[in-house]
Amino acid sequence: MKRPLKIVQHYIDGKFFGYAINGTPADCVKIGITKVLNFEPDIVVSGINHGSNTSTNIIYSGTVSAAREAAMMNIPGIAFSINGRTSENINWAAEAAAKITVNTLEHGFEKGKLLNVNFPNIPFSEVKGTLITKQGQSKFADSYNTVHDVIGREYHQLIGDFVNLDGDDPVIDQNAIDNGYISITPIKLDSTDHEEFELIKEWNFDSVLKRS
Repeated sequence: MKRPLKIVQHYIDGKFFGYAINGTPADCVKIGITKVLNFEPDIVVSGINHGSNTSTNIIYSGTVSAAREAAMMNIPGIAFSINGRTSENINWAAEAAAKITVNTLEHGFEKGKLLNVNFPNIPFSEVKGTLITKQGQSKFADSYNTVHDVIGREYHQLIGDFVNLDGDDPVIDQNAIDNGYISITPIKLDSTDHEEFELIKEWNFDSVLKRS
């Protein structure tokens, strides 16, 4: 909202490769569709991100946010991530991502829907298959490591350990990739807690706002 975006063309060996945007992944989708393309894409693919985007991590994920932005623009989106920071298994994951995308399109995935796909960071020969999964509720127990620079200014580095709150349920996203499966989770834009929606109707908020 406060910083203008720049679209930069990139070339490799003299051949046009793509565009870069000095914004967030969601910015890339929004400006790519509204400004760069002269047509509406069939689907938006985000990733492959290094590091899993499962459980509550999807709330913070730029990779998932890009696919979500597509869904908000009434275009199907898929976010891909791999459970690791190294690249030795990225080639088979990229090939699998392309095949999953084509399969999704062939089945008529609805506009405004999105999938969150996570690959285990193992050789393809060890992958057990795919699982349709649910988003887990596990999270990081966050803390901060405080350090000081040479003139004494204080900085805080986020650290934390992943806490499994989902037990060993095999159809939870993080458990699936830990067990050697490709996790495919359908996500929707509606964040409303529909059960709580009915419950809090009885809380009579109007009464606490009345002036005496």
